Amino acid sequence: MEDDMGIEPAIAPQAAWYNPLGRRLALVICAPSMAQLLGSAFNIWYNFTYIRPLLSAEQLSVFLGTVVAFNAVVYPVGAALWIWAVLVLHRPCQKLLQNEPISADRLLKARQRVINLPWWGMAISGILWLFCIPVFLLTLSSAPGTLNPRLWFDLPISFIVAALIATTHGFFSIELLTQPLLYPILFQDAHPAQTPGTFPLNLRWRWVFLAFCGSICPIASLLLLVVAPHTCEQKDAWFAIAVGTLGILFSLTSAWMVSQLVVEPIKELQRVATEVANGNLNARVKSLRADEFGPLIDEVNYLIAELQEKQHLQETFGQHVGEQAAIQILRRDPNLGGIEQELTVLFADLRNFTRRCSTESPQNIVTLLNLFLTEMVEIVEQRHGGMVNKFLGDGFMALFGVGENLPDHAAQAVTAAQEMLVSLQDINHYLEQQGLAPLTMGVGIHTGIAVVGSIGSSRRLEYTAIGNTINIASRVESLTKEVGESILLTDATQKALPSSFLTEALPPRPVKGQPKPLNIYRVKG
Repeated sequence: MEDDMGIEPAIAPQAAWYNPLGRRLALVICAPSMAQLLGSAFNIWYNFTYIRPLLSAEQLSVFLGTVVAFNAVVYPVGAALWIWAVLVLHRPCQKLLQNEPISADRLLKARQRVINLPWWGMAISGILWLFCIPVFLLTLSSAPGTLNPRLWFDLPISFIVAALIATTHGFFSIELLTQPLLYPILFQDAHPAQTPGTFPLNLRWRWVFLAFCGSICPIASLLLLVVAPHTCEQKDAWFAIAVGTLGILFSLTSAWMVSQLVVEPIKELQRVATEVANGNLNARVKSLRADEFGPLIDEVNYLIAELQEKQHLQETFGQHVGEQAAIQILRRDPNLGGIEQELTVLFADLRNFTRRCSTESPQNIVTLLNLFLTEMVEIVEQRHGGMVNKFLGDGFMALFGVGENLPDHAAQAVTAAQEMLVSLQDINHYLEQQGLAPLTMGVGIHTGIAVVGSIGSSRRLEYTAIGNTINIASRVESLTKEVGESILLTDATQKALPSSFLTEALPPRPVKGQPKPLNIYRVKG
């Protein structure tokens, strides 16, 4: 069922520049770099604009020394932790790519890691940023001189705002790269949304993160200018402009990232739905998601697979019972019983074919019958909406109007009979070229009420029609030999035809099983 659900080893093509596993992991490792650099740039500018004037020369020297020491010691530790968190996935991915066996427990842990990887990046980044607050405040407290009280407010705010910007953008960046680069390797035969022990970011919190990135952080920074007034109004004005510009930039980048994570799956679902509506049941949603989109994508792929399976069943079943019969059986509960319905019944039979069977080989007879029946079934079912219900040796019974309640089923039956005679002339032309005798055919048509449904026993059912209407149509076909006409209709069929059909009444004929002679007609033209 997994293959039906559209889950396949959708590894990037060999030509893709990011295809080697090492490059994929390297891209994921570098994913949060830009967000961290932007957060650091904001923090540095804020500190040198507002923190530096609050420090004495000795305190500034301690502050700069702390910056160098922190970046030289603590940040490499954080970077190493992040690299380790990503490279843990290398061995499981390599095994899967090389089709080597991997334990279920190890594979589960790798899947949990790749889904939770954005949280790993956010946790490492957030801890480092927040760790700056006590480190810098403690080192400045130990510096010579009295510490300006405003530092206890301005310095933490600087790190908190920078942390929010860096961690949220880093989170989205990691998500954007892990889904196309690593999910196809680790979820070749599984659904990310069904992985236990994972914490994918749902759509509600995704928008909350977006609000933090593009709105709350810049607005909060601007409000801080009012809450904590500074001595330099000119710097405050430039800072307000810079924060506003940065907020717009972050809003745009955040909106783009969220659109990739939210809008793109919706577009793909819409594309697949359109393809399915146009008849392409091979279409599947290829995105692998661990959030709410995951179950939705799985259900859509499952429904398409079910439609494809039903179509395959209908096509295969229809080869044995007829396409229209298969459709009707699959629409209804195939229990014993049926319904009364007005329909038009057509019987067609090859004349003198029994005698021919005694003079030609069985192989030639089967080939000839298949040639004849192939053409006739095409005319009845594909061109005129009928149902070839029974093959009767050298003939067949067809039903028109079954299940559809079409008012013109009589006209469709007569038109099909006329086309069948034209097609028979083409077959005879072919037989003449092969040096074989031509075929002749008689067609009897009757319109009336019949019982249509699955008839038989609980172990063996047949979808067919029964009743006096069927018997009359069969008797009318047998009259074609006596009358010398290729097509004969009953008065019930003749009355159901539109005026454009030209018919001629023939003398009534008695038939077996009917209390009085039948009024019959031939088709003129």
